[in-house]
This record gives sequence, C-alpha cells and structure tokens, in this order.
Amino acid sequence: MAGIGKRLIPLLDRILVERFVPETRTKGGIMIPEKAQAKVQSATVVAVGPGARNEKGEHIPPSVKEGDKVLLPEYGGTKVEIDNKELFIFRDS
Repeated sequence: MAGIGKRLIPLLDRILVERFVPETRTKGGIMIPEKAQAKVQSATVVAVGPGARNEKGEHIPPSVKEGDKVLLPEYGGTKVEIDNKELFIFRDS
C-alpha cells in the first residue's frame, strides 16, 4: 500500500484513503449480524497532502498522517481506482 501513496500524492489539504470493512466477529468469536453492525464508513489513510495554505501563504499541517484510521462521511469524496483498488480522496477539514 505504501507504493500507491508514493505514486499518487494529494495536493494541499487532500487525503487519500482506502475503505475497509469493520470486523464481523467479536474478540470472543461471536458473529455480529449485519443489522447490528454500525453503518459507519471507516478507512485507512494512504497518503496525505502538505496541507492547506493560510492568508500568509504558509502551510497549515494536516490533522492526519499515513496509516491513521478515520471515519468518513456517508457521501462525498472522489473515487480513484489504482491497481484494482478502490481509493477515495477527501479534504482534511
């Protein structure tokens, strides 16, 4: 996955993420039914841009870094497909 982040570098305050499916079993081995699973969109940050710029032209550092697990809005983001992997670009706001 690190290779994708090196080939596609987001600009400004954009982040590149890969969604993942949450666990369907508890640590004790109990299966969680689909209706009981949260509808939360989770993802891993693959690449991060340098950050937005303020009025003086200085970069504002992003609030996430590569490898962080993040929660995503249900809608939004730009879909990108690289090496048959579905990735999304979001703003770090």
